[in-house]
Amino acid sequence: MDAMKNALISISLLLGLYACSPNNVKQDDSLGKYFTENKVDGCFAIMDNASGKFTVFNLGRYRDSSYLPASTFKIVNSLIGLQTGKIVNDSMIIKWDSVKRWKEDWNKDLTMYEAFRVSSVPYYQEVTRRIGRDTMQLWLDSIKYGAQYDTQKVVIRGAVDSFWLNNTLKVTPDQQLGLVKKLYFDQLPFFKSYQEMVKRAMLFENNTNYRLGYKTGLGYLENGNILGWVVGWVEENGHPYFFVLNAESPNRDIEMTKIRLKIVKDILKEMGFFEGKM
Repeated sequence: MDAMKNALISISLLLGLYACSPNNVKQDDSLGKYFTENKVDGCFAIMDNASGKFTVFNLGRYRDSSYLPASTFKIVNSLIGLQTGKIVNDSMIIKWDSVKRWKEDWNKDLTMYEAFRVSSVPYYQEVTRRIGRDTMQLWLDSIKYGAQYDTQKVVIRGAVDSFWLNNTLKVTPDQQLGLVKKLYFDQLPFFKSYQEMVKRAMLFENNTNYRLGYKTGLGYLENGNILGWVVGWVEENGHPYFFVLNAESPNRDIEMTKIRLKIVKDILKEMGFFEGKM
């Protein structure tokens, strides 16, 4: 275990989930209309991998504010589960515990691939219980996952099967984008085959014009506001762009599950995506 820990610490020195710097950012306030028309606050950023340039709406929120990752944590959870052997492969089934939950897609036996795509909380809670607190902590340390890592170590607080939902673990939108970029290029400290499995689960749209991969997240902040995430990439002609959306509303009845992806697609469409010309 000590040898493994030392190796991971060495790897972590080479990793950073932060993505943007002051010299490569264009702020685009015009994108705010998509948040206003959907009655949410938030931020959006997209990075052109070829140029390294960012286009950002609400730079302060994007770079300096942190939030619970909610189900976007399934990206990291899947990788750790696979690397530790607690998930054998993306076809591994975890049996339904027969507890009826609000989302019908969760109420059955699921493979990792299926659980990821329907964002099954129970499946991934069982995965984290199998991983265990100490091993999970070790891997979070290794990739410096969490906004607090710039000043202090992130410590898992509360139950090991819900720390990404209880507002103790937080990430910045900038970190989220940086994580997805490293995943896309197989640059995280996990076997390449496992990173490919997670990317395959994230790929929701794949046609002759574009490829769109993403993971959503939904949670509640300490103030009671509802929070939505979409993190991912859009690729045209072999050219990837990485993006993150973070949206918030005090109206807990708002249809955030629909709004978050609608905003992303509306922005990408305005920027010229989905036609195979980027």
